[in-house]
Amino acid sequence: MMTQAATHLTSGKGHRDENFPVASWLIAPRHRAPILAFYRFARTADDIADHAEASAADKQAHLAAMRATLEGSSDASAPALALRQICDGHGLPRQHGFDLLTAFERDIMVNRHTDWDALMDYCRYSAMPVGRFVLDVHGESHACWPANDALCAALQIVNHLQDCGKDRHMMDRVYLPLDLLARHQANLTDLDAPLASPALRAVIAEMAENSLTLLDQAAEFSAMIRDHRLAAEVAVIHRLARSLARRLCRRDPLSQRVHHHKWEAAAIAIPAALTGLLRRQP
Repeated sequence: MMTQAATHLTSGKGHRDENFPVASWLIAPRHRAPILAFYRFARTADDIADHAEASAADKQAHLAAMRATLEGSSDASAPALALRQICDGHGLPRQHGFDLLTAFERDIMVNRHTDWDALMDYCRYSAMPVGRFVLDVHGESHACWPANDALCAALQIVNHLQDCGKDRHMMDRVYLPLDLLARHQANLTDLDAPLASPALRAVIAEMAENSLTLLDQAAEFSAMIRDHRLAAEVAVIHRLARSLARRLCRRDPLSQRVHHHKWEAAAIAIPAALTGLLRRQP
């Protein structure tokens, strides 16, 4: 079965290993199962697309099995089957899962992005559906989607910047827009060095500033959300993302730590959660 064959492509990474909270204790227990089903689906597809040794054809076959299972024409993929059943049981759209698969299918074939617009189009499929699904689980208005999309795109950019050296080394995948590299006279080979060149640092800093602009666009997101526990989680994620983006404006992710230590994350998360609980619109 395709499910059994795909197990060797998984990384073993879980929701507690991510840079940002996934279905944390802030989320109401009744909502955690759907969110975690979506996370496991996304993690499986991401691991397949990112596997350093599997062939493109093998990856495409596994993602095709996931798509067929989510569609309902197969039961070959356990994570996709679980998500399909969750969606059907809770009256949730499957489209967010299909959108994610589009991003991971693209990752197999596309390892460069020409400009910022191309990168944002990628984020439309790789990041924004995650937040949209969580909003749908909570029954939130689609009026929240623009703010969600800005936050999710910013999270994706922050992750890309933190991992830019690893992505280049392991998969020859570069999410830094080519036109931005050219404008700063940076080369792809700069990503292979132990220290970022001044030109590459300028690229990273500009992208980090762009992510801060996206976070500004999402500044009122938590206040728009009716569910007070989700509002608190979004406030935490927003505050963590802003902290990381500011670090990337001045730190070199090739040679310096950008990720928060646990105590740093807690110091940021606790006041942000309280703020999120208090700043909701009536």
